[in-house]
Amino acid sequence: MTDTPLAPEQVHAFAPTAQGVAGDSASPEAIRRLSHQLANPKLNVKTQRKALEKLKAALMAIRAGDFGLGARRALDALKLDETNGLAWHVLAICREKSGDLGQALMAYEAALKLAPNETDVAHDLGRLAQQMGYLEIAEKLLLKYLAADPGHIEATNNLACVQRDQKRYGDAVETLRALLGVEPESPVLWNTLGTVMSDQGDMETALTFFEEALRHDPSFSKARYNRANARQPLGDAAGALEDLDAALPGAESPYERAMMSMARALLLMTLGRIPEGFEAYEVRLDPHLPEAMRVAVDAPRWDGDIAAIAGRRLLIVGEQGIADEMVFGGCIGDAIDAVGPEGQVFVAVEPRLVGLFQRAFPAAIVGGHRAVRLEGRITRYVPFLEDMGNDGRVDGWIPMASLLTVFRPTVEAFPDRRGYLPADPARVAHWRDELDRLGPGLKVGLHWKSLVLTGSRGRYFSSFERWRPVLETPGAHMVNLQCGDVADDLAAAEAAGISIWTPPINLKDDLEDVAALSVALDLVIGPGIAGTNLAAATGATAWMITAPDDWHYLATDKYPFYPHLRYFRRDNFSDWDGAISRIRAALDESVARGNAG
Repeated sequence: MTDTPLAPEQVHAFAPTAQGVAGDSASPEAIRRLSHQLANPKLNVKTQRKALEKLKAALMAIRAGDFGLGARRALDALKLDETNGLAWHVLAICREKSGDLGQALMAYEAALKLAPNETDVAHDLGRLAQQMGYLEIAEKLLLKYLAADPGHIEATNNLACVQRDQKRYGDAVETLRALLGVEPESPVLWNTLGTVMSDQGDMETALTFFEEALRHDPSFSKARYNRANARQPLGDAAGALEDLDAALPGAESPYERAMMSMARALLLMTLGRIPEGFEAYEVRLDPHLPEAMRVAVDAPRWDGDIAAIAGRRLLIVGEQGIADEMVFGGCIGDAIDAVGPEGQVFVAVEPRLVGLFQRAFPAAIVGGHRAVRLEGRITRYVPFLEDMGNDGRVDGWIPMASLLTVFRPTVEAFPDRRGYLPADPARVAHWRDELDRLGPGLKVGLHWKSLVLTGSRGRYFSSFERWRPVLETPGAHMVNLQCGDVADDLAAAEAAGISIWTPPINLKDDLEDVAALSVALDLVIGPGIAGTNLAAATGATAWMITAPDDWHYLATDKYPFYPHLRYFRRDNFSDWDGAISRIRAALDESVARGNAG
């Protein structure tokens, strides 16, 4: 759980995480139980007296909300007795409440190792492990706690959250239903049942359960936040914003506050309230968010003052997933103009995109970044700058998405252009020759899923079977652009008499060829994943199926980031058949016309 290389696809998030996990390691009841342990006469021996006094001071600091002081007092106790499991537990609570999740995780683990029978430690560690994505560990710890205290609402609820995040939706429903039969007025359980439904895209049912939770506890901020995330894709963006504004003051932790603020930022962008939404989107870098990016660069962050950056050396760091780098990278040219001929722009992007970005911005120096998960947190390094020595020094850096606030303060500021990342002309010509060998007819490239389908991401993608009407379009040759293991999907298509050509390249890693092939094709179709974004960013003819909560429209009737993109918006998360039918009709028209442009 310490240093782990991070695949770029792991970082991207489509929407805010549903709030279901219950419990607070620093609640008055939790601190009362710890105080009782300190009062245990068996512990009050001479060798531990000083350590106990330090821990009492730590608990007083926790009660006062001073978690930094509490951590220092716990560390003082550990200096006196490093085998004190209670001290490790107190330290873990302070680290968690301060947002230092990696250190908190290690402290909880130390506490549990020293006091394996302390079920409160198992519960706290299980809850934190779930928050940080260590789901198998979380499940084992919660089951350990429930073995000692069956029917505990918070632990049962959190177990259901772990099952939900593992996409074991039936198990999660049964876990909750069993306890709801005993505790039918528990808002926590109704709320989590709603998140199980919303993760699957059933927002109507989810909304019913969130409202039931709020009926039992109108002040329940998690349920109000979750209701906002259900109302928005159902078409009630204004109501969703009201819910978020009402939920934020009740956030129980810095993590919850950051998650709610992230949802609010995405909603502001959905409503077209820019640059306000772009400014609010800075919350994505809040260190209390497990997926927040830290950048290891020895330079201050640029504050967006255009006058101050003229003639300076600026580093732009790509962030989140590959698709995001292509969406946000459209502002790089503006930054190059801002530093001027006397300055220098460096761009750190996913290594597979270096050639495309260097070709688009020859005045910049483009290299690859590297993401590593350190103690549960994402840290992004820029090794190519280090390799350049003094020539790689920079005066400031900025996350790529933060360029939107500076250079796209209005929708009108988005350029009306057909892509901005030119594919390699020689490779485009090569692929046109290869496609010609397929015979007459439109050559249509297809993406249909993401490599990452954890949690709620699954509702953004359909099964391959649903694409059959598109695959069977007369006069169209289907070309597989989907990376990952799709052998079963392609075999099913072949068994049904559908021919899909797969190019002899690595569709995951050879993005230069994927880009060139996309441009050579008559059309590329897919959901809003990296491959479809790559086609749009290179100026290829692209059709995208978009989700009902997609914020990239910015309250317009187009995709400002890719003005030439044709989109097929799903009215709700289950509206795959309707969207596929509309695509088939449009594809029939394109075949009859002889082009998809």
